[in-house]
Amino acid sequence: MNSRHRAARLAFALFVITTGVNLQAPLYAAMARQDGVGLTATTVAFSFYVAGIVPVLLLLGGLSDHIGRRPVIWMSLALSGASTLLMLISPHIVTLGAARWLLGVGTALMSAAAPAYMADILDVDHPGSSASWVTASTSLGFGLGPALTGLFLFIDDSLRPPSLWLHLAGTIVSAALLSKLPKCNVRRQGSLVLGLPYYPAGAWWFGGAILLAWATTGLIISILPAVLARVGLTQWSGVATLCAISCGLAFQPAARRLSPTRSTRTGLILLPPAYALLSWGALQGNVALVLVGALVASSACYGFIYLGGLSGVAALAGARKARASSGFFLMAYVGFSVPVVFTGILADNYGLEMALGTFGVLLAAGVGLMLMRPGEIPPTRNG
Repeated sequence: MNSRHRAARLAFALFVITTGVNLQAPLYAAMARQDGVGLTATTVAFSFYVAGIVPVLLLLGGLSDHIGRRPVIWMSLALSGASTLLMLISPHIVTLGAARWLLGVGTALMSAAAPAYMADILDVDHPGSSASWVTASTSLGFGLGPALTGLFLFIDDSLRPPSLWLHLAGTIVSAALLSKLPKCNVRRQGSLVLGLPYYPAGAWWFGGAILLAWATTGLIISILPAVLARVGLTQWSGVATLCAISCGLAFQPAARRLSPTRSTRTGLILLPPAYALLSWGALQGNVALVLVGALVASSACYGFIYLGGLSGVAALAGARKARASSGFFLMAYVGFSVPVVFTGILADNYGLEMALGTFGVLLAAGVGLMLMRPGEIPPTRNG
C-alpha cells in the first residue's frame, strides 16, 4: 500500500470522526422545544464538547508519542460512535451534553494525533502536505454531518434520523480500514507525563485567528438553528452549516499558494463581513443571504485560517508537532465554546438581535486587533 492510499484511509477516519461532531446540530431547536428549555441550556449542552476537549489537550496532547498514533485514532472513533449511539437511545438536551462531552474527548485525541500521524504516513518534511489532508477531511466531516441530518429532516421531522445510523456504520468501516495502517509508535524517554500544549514563538497569533474563526462557526452551529426556526426555516440549518464549514475546501488550493501568514490574514479580513451577511439574512428569513454569508464564512474559517494556521504551527513546531497541534486546537475550541455560551445567555435575556449584534461588534474588534499586530510568523510557504 503506497503512502497516498494510507493517507486516504486515515483521512476517511478523520472524516467519520468529525462527521459525528455536528451530526445533531439541526435537532437542537426541536430538542429544546421538547424539553422546554431555552438557548442558554442548549448552548451549555453544546459547550460540554469543550469540557471534554480542554483536559485532553492540556494533559494528553502527547499521548500518541507514547502509545502510537493508530491506537489514539481508534479511541477517537470509538468515542464518536458512542456519542451517536447515546443520542439514538435518548434524544434530549441533557443527553446531548453527555454526548458532546464524549465527542470532545474523542476530537481532542484526534486533533493532537492526526497532523503528526498524517506526516508520519506521508513521510514528508513539508508541513503543508499533511496539513492539507487533515484540514480537507475534517472540514468536510464537520459540515457534512449536519447537512445529512438536515436532508433527512426534509423527509421526516424525527429526532432519530437515519443519518445517525449511517454514522455508526461509517465508524465500523473506518475502524476496520485503520487496522491496515502502521501504528507509528514514537517512544519518548521518561515517564508518562505527557506535557502541556507547546506554543513556539509566533504560534499564539495563529491560535488567536483560529479562536475568532471557530467562535463564528460555533455560533452558526449552535444558535443559527434557533434563529432559522423562528422564521420557519429549520430544515435549512443543516445546509447552512454545511456551507459554513465544508465549502471552505474549495478555497484551500488558494490558501496553499499563500504563506501561512498571508493565508490567515486573508481569512481574518473576510470574517466580519461574512458574519454580518449571515446574521442579517437569518434575522430577516432570507435563505439566499444566509447561504452566501455561510459560504464566505467558510472560505475564511475553513479555507484560509484553518489551513494557514495549522500549516504555520506545524512549520514552527519542529519535532513537537503533536503538542503544538494541541495548543492550536485548544485555542480553537475555547473560541468554539465560551463566546457561544455568552451569546446564548444574551439571547435569552435580551433577544436574538442584541445577542447577534454584540457578537458581531466583538468579532470585528478582535479581527482589528489581530490585523494590527506586527507579523511574528516566518515566511514558510505551505505549498
